[in-house]
Amino acid sequence: MIKECLQCPRHCKVDRDIEKGFCGALNESKIAKVMLHHWEEPIISGSEKDSGSGAIFFSHCNLKCVYCQNYKISHFDVGKNYTPQNLADLFKKLEDMKALNINLVTPTHYSKSILEALKIYKPKIPVVYNCGGYEDEKMLEQLKDYIDIYLTDLKYYSSDLSKKYSSCPDYFEKASKAILKMRENVKDDIIENGLMKKGLILRHLILPNQTDDSLKILDWIKTNLGIKTYISLMSQYTPFGDAKNYPEINRSLKPLEYKRVYNHLLKLGFYNGFMQEMSSCSECYIPDFDENKKENFMKSNWYW
Repeated sequence: MIKECLQCPRHCKVDRDIEKGFCGALNESKIAKVMLHHWEEPIISGSEKDSGSGAIFFSHCNLKCVYCQNYKISHFDVGKNYTPQNLADLFKKLEDMKALNINLVTPTHYSKSILEALKIYKPKIPVVYNCGGYEDEKMLEQLKDYIDIYLTDLKYYSSDLSKKYSSCPDYFEKASKAILKMRENVKDDIIENGLMKKGLILRHLILPNQTDDSLKILDWIKTNLGIKTYISLMSQYTPFGDAKNYPEINRSLKPLEYKRVYNHLLKLGFYNGFMQEMSSCSECYIPDFDENKKENFMKSNWYW
């Protein structure tokens, strides 16, 4: 297996059979939850009539943001281990359940294992790489024939912010290059009957008191990817985890903060993508990772 981990830009170089790097993971994929997910962007989850996205929530994370909405699984050792064969079987099961796609949520630190599974079985439905943006270009090159949709965050422009909240001062440097590589891997956005079959969607979660950073991110996207880019501008920030230790982000987003960023997006000329109503700032839109509880399938308020 992985004797020198280089799966993400941290390049921890640990032997994942016996040692955990920054992400906290060993070789076998650890999965916290599998579900038909209705809360993603409409071109991923479909309408209320559809079965939803086949979401696989992987445990651990290569960013571990202090405010993580899925803090329980990103920071702690939660879930069950899956071999590549187990994971391939899971892809088939989700297909049988009529999932619209296979949605790999926070997959980066298990990229090698996921690649092995996709070589065993490549689903007939689109495979979505739903990541934090901090990706290794060489790993993305290895994945390019197996990933149909990149649903990726672009979290920070400022290295000070990425260092403070994600222990990652080179986040923008690495994420911006990775996103250009994603665009190279999937050159066109293909939408059929309101669902994305191939393409790139850039998510940006606006943080309280950090709208200047958000404006710089939108400027970069326009300059480097153009105004056709699908953008998901998210208002759903809710302070979780260690956010209480950072007073400037220990609150929900204010409507005026969201409006400032949204108005800049419109001024720049973007016309593809999604925004959220402020009612999305709620814990009810975050999956419950207690496997004994049934999900309350509420749709987030997406529109554009």
